Amino acid sequence: MAEYDYVDPGFFNTSSDGSRGHERFLEFRKVFLPCMYLGVFICGLAGNALVLVIYVFYQKLKSLTDVFLVNLPLADLVFVCTLPFWAYASIHEWVFGDVLCKTLLGIYTLNFYTSMLILACVTIDRFVAVARATKAYNQQARRMAWGKAICLFIWGASLLLSLPQIIYGHVLYLDKLVCGYHDEEISTVVLATQMTLGFFLPLVAMIVCYSVIIKTLLRARGFKKHKSLKVIFLVVAAFLLTQTPFNLVKLIRSTNWEHYTMTSFHYAIIVTEAIAYLRACLNPVLYAFVGLKFRRNFWKLVKDLGCLPYLGVSGQWKSSDDASKTCSASHHVEATSMFQL
Repeated sequence: MAEYDYVDPGFFNTSSDGSRGHERFLEFRKVFLPCMYLGVFICGLAGNALVLVIYVFYQKLKSLTDVFLVNLPLADLVFVCTLPFWAYASIHEWVFGDVLCKTLLGIYTLNFYTSMLILACVTIDRFVAVARATKAYNQQARRMAWGKAICLFIWGASLLLSLPQIIYGHVLYLDKLVCGYHDEEISTVVLATQMTLGFFLPLVAMIVCYSVIIKTLLRARGFKKHKSLKVIFLVVAAFLLTQTPFNLVKLIRSTNWEHYTMTSFHYAIIVTEAIAYLRACLNPVLYAFVGLKFRRNFWKLVKDLGCLPYLGVSGQWKSSDDASKTCSASHHVEATSMFQL
């Protein structure tokens, strides 16, 4: 985020064409970044807050998946709350001081690691729920205890991993005040850690676990098998489409500093960054709203708020409730169609 937020004009060509291209890029960034930050902030705040409200007030934590799906929107929610500060700084400059600079850099990194590691845990939990369905069902209490311990460990480890940003982050003047960490060695370590834990680990977990899940579902005769397969492909596709471009650009950036002289490269950075941050908006849809139990509780919330008569969906809420009860009638069905959480 912050390390890509400012481009030293000295890196660009000094020709008139290079100067005009740099000016056009600065104008584009000044409009695009605030719109992207605020858009993700609004959608991510609404979606993740709704998920938290439903889990806290309507849906008891009865499974390990529920434990993970409470921590996931919490991580994304704290992440999106930092975006208005970066939106303002991208329009003007950093005016919030050195302490808040370190704090927001730490919060951003903390919740980046937390969110991505929890995504990996959700994937592994779904693998266990399908490939080891009977064992997982018989050890629910133990798995719940382990799940809470794993979440605490993830938050603690993420805090430790965010210490470089907290320690080395500061405000400096580069034609304007910017917040970031500009130590080359620290940036290399941070990039390697983010690539490993924030991209490759969840990617490997998805490839391995979902491959086994797909094989298991293809053998099973459980109902809604094809819908579960569609959800798997949607989850993997969303992760690849949102995270791969930005991580690829970061890899290219780390291998050759000369890309800093290319205006097109800086367009690629901010556009792929915007795509990567869409995960905070997509996670509530992919990991909560696809579940019948969650949708049932959502309609309960809508009913309690008195919105059903205005939406004209009271019958839909009732049918959704009936469908969810039918869905949970068989343990075998619940195990093989675990996406209907």
